[in-house]
Amino acid sequence: MASNDSERGPAPLPAALKILVAGGFGAGKTTMVGSVSEITPLSTEEVMTEASLGVDDLSGVESKTTTTVALDFGRITVSSELVLYLFGTPGQERFWFMWNELASGALGAVVIADTRRLESCFPSVDFFERRGIPFVVAVNCFDGADVYEPEEVRDALGLGADIPILLCDVRRRESSKEVLIALIQHIQGRIVSGV
Repeated sequence: MASNDSERGPAPLPAALKILVAGGFGAGKTTMVGSVSEITPLSTEEVMTEASLGVDDLSGVESKTTTTVALDFGRITVSSELVLYLFGTPGQERFWFMWNELASGALGAVVIADTRRLESCFPSVDFFERRGIPFVVAVNCFDGADVYEPEEVRDALGLGADIPILLCDVRRRESSKEVLIALIQHIQGRIVSGV
């Protein structure tokens, strides 16, 4: 006897993974979430005011006029079995107190690195290393910035060979998707190896 859809029951719900997108101020976190999200992303970008003068370091990003004051949120369906929920963290030190809450339940992270200000991603790398949260480093290749090979960035950040480092352009959806796929593969590899 042939079965129909009503006899099989409801389709299984896709697994939902919480992913953080972190990095320094102006590295491209909001841009990445926006470029890859299949929904209109929630963004808490606000216009920078004189109150940030002397507080936020604008060296290297002097033309930046907005800043994330809480988080960015987006979603991308990878397959019928997997949905990623993206949470972009604020980059300025004065908002780092939110990172612990945002990291709760996260299975992995993308650290966006800006080679014009590479030191700005050190706190993100330290945060995920201390908590044992798997991460990849996405080197955002800004127009006019010097281009470095992933191994040069690895050496500068003092990371082991087990951390994937990718060159990307977070403005491009396909480039951001490649970063997320690399992160999922990295997480799967750690699960399989029992790390």
